[in-house]
Amino acid sequence: MEEASRLDFRLSLSGRHKPDPDLSDLLESWKKHWPEALEAWSRFTKLTEPRWCLTQADEAREELSASFAMIRLEDHAIAISLRQVRQLGLDPFAVEIMAHEIGHHVYAPADLRDNARLIARTRAGLPTREAMSGYIANLYTDLLINDRLERAAELKMAEVYRKLKSQDKVDRLWALYMRIYEVLWSLPPGTLIAPGLDGRIQSDAVLGARVIRSYAKDWLEGAGRFAALCLPYLLEQAEKAAKSWEPWLDTLEAGAGTGVPDGLAEIEEGELEGALHPAEDPDLSGLGRIEKENEPSTTAPRTGGRETVGGRKNQYRDPKEYTDLMKSLGVKISEREMIIRYYRERAVPHLIKFPRPETPEATDPHPEGLDTWDPGSPLSDVDWTETLVRGLQVIPGVTTVRRTYGAAPGHQPEKLPVDLYLGVDCSGSMMNPAVGLSYPILAGTIIVLSALRAGSKVMATLSGEPGEYTSTDGFIRQEREILKVLTGYLGTGYSFGVLRLKEAFLSVRKPSRPVHVLIVTDSDIFYMLKEVKGGWDIARDALAAAGGGGTMVLNLSSRSGVAKEIDRLESIGFNVHLVADWEMMIAFARAFSKAKYEKQKRPRPASPGRPAAG
Repeated sequence: MEEASRLDFRLSLSGRHKPDPDLSDLLESWKKHWPEALEAWSRFTKLTEPRWCLTQADEAREELSASFAMIRLEDHAIAISLRQVRQLGLDPFAVEIMAHEIGHHVYAPADLRDNARLIARTRAGLPTREAMSGYIANLYTDLLINDRLERAAELKMAEVYRKLKSQDKVDRLWALYMRIYEVLWSLPPGTLIAPGLDGRIQSDAVLGARVIRSYAKDWLEGAGRFAALCLPYLLEQAEKAAKSWEPWLDTLEAGAGTGVPDGLAEIEEGELEGALHPAEDPDLSGLGRIEKENEPSTTAPRTGGRETVGGRKNQYRDPKEYTDLMKSLGVKISEREMIIRYYRERAVPHLIKFPRPETPEATDPHPEGLDTWDPGSPLSDVDWTETLVRGLQVIPGVTTVRRTYGAAPGHQPEKLPVDLYLGVDCSGSMMNPAVGLSYPILAGTIIVLSALRAGSKVMATLSGEPGEYTSTDGFIRQEREILKVLTGYLGTGYSFGVLRLKEAFLSVRKPSRPVHVLIVTDSDIFYMLKEVKGGWDIARDALAAAGGGGTMVLNLSSRSGVAKEIDRLESIGFNVHLVADWEMMIAFARAFSKAKYEKQKRPRPASPGRPAAG
């Protein structure tokens, strides 16, 4: 009989039982308790009513598969399977279960950004078991929420777990998790988990309870510590053991979707330092407070008795770590899109606007007449005064008119952006930007985004020749298309192909606006210029056709051995810049933009009684 009972429990969790044909009574009851569940957090809490799932088809529609309840942060939704609720015998716990799901939205993790920070800190505490970060983060936030609801809101959270208590042998980590609840709520051993746990689980449960209580108001700080506490148990068991927890896990897919939180390329301060075992945390042991009391008053304050680890500000993940974090969150975009977002995020702090060269004379708009405004045009184009003069009855497309303008010579200089041709060596000696940080690609992204911000058009080319190359479709302003080319990888040949300059400037019509040619490569370019028939002539003529000057960035520490070739590059119009280390490319990107393109402030003209500025 006992064996049959255990079998029935396992079947109910797996969803193999047929759904109750009539759940209308349960649905109405739970709907009535929804306001009470909201008020468990605050009478001001506002959240859309859950997506009720009465059948397996409903669950499939809401992508509710592993648990009887779940949340989604992308659309701030809660999904609850009343079919599984009835199978599990949880009908009386409407407020407890719904308040728990609400807690994930209003407390932990609350939004996509904090969920990403939570997963990042959990991953830091799970070396070699990073794939389990979603499971551990779910257990951690459940502990925080349930402890708050049990103690502050006086809900019967312990009764929910007592109802779901299995008599089967469970894995040691789940036993630890249940024992932490017993410690938090002063329950006798064996209330939520079978008695007879070993001493290690008993002591670790006390540490886990301290983490939950000590970091309840700053729960992100406790995430790495909780993960470090769980790590030894994960190392002892196979990852597939976590599948048995899934009926209770409701945030595994919380971050799934196309939404990507910003700011994740940077490693947050405290993220790595917080991944320590609770037994080593002086804030939990009390040693931190003792050290603070014994510190001289002239000593700078210390956090938790630990020495502040310097140099963490502006530290970044590499691209592989970034994409792994995105995958842990369940972000549903391609890895290529992740890499584009990574380099864009890294580039944004360095952006400097490109200059706008001045022409002798600009034009001012000159009103010429009226034309009919049709509903397909912007509403702001309507000239309401002239429209109402024609009659008080307004009929869109019939009586509505808009003002038309011509151009008249003006007196202020017109600002024209300089277009950019960016050619990057993508031969076998160059780093794959999806695997490790490629400084040429990051520098190129800084310059490209600056050019687009200033109004320029950009043509980007990756070239690893002899071999492959790829380019944008001419000079364009579509940021994604440019970065898609720039963050790609070829790994062929030995240098940037000089024939790409011929293709861009000599085989087509001359550009309508000046173009600055920027090439990033190494000393192998000289062999390319020599081997390609007329290579030097192509470089010279292409630069002349571009009309905006040129810069050649070479990965060289000095001119030694190639001085003649560098002199020849300079003689045909290139400014040659040497970088001994690719990391110097970031400083180059900023200095290049500032020196060549940043608009300088012009002194204000003097007025009577006031001298000219500057």
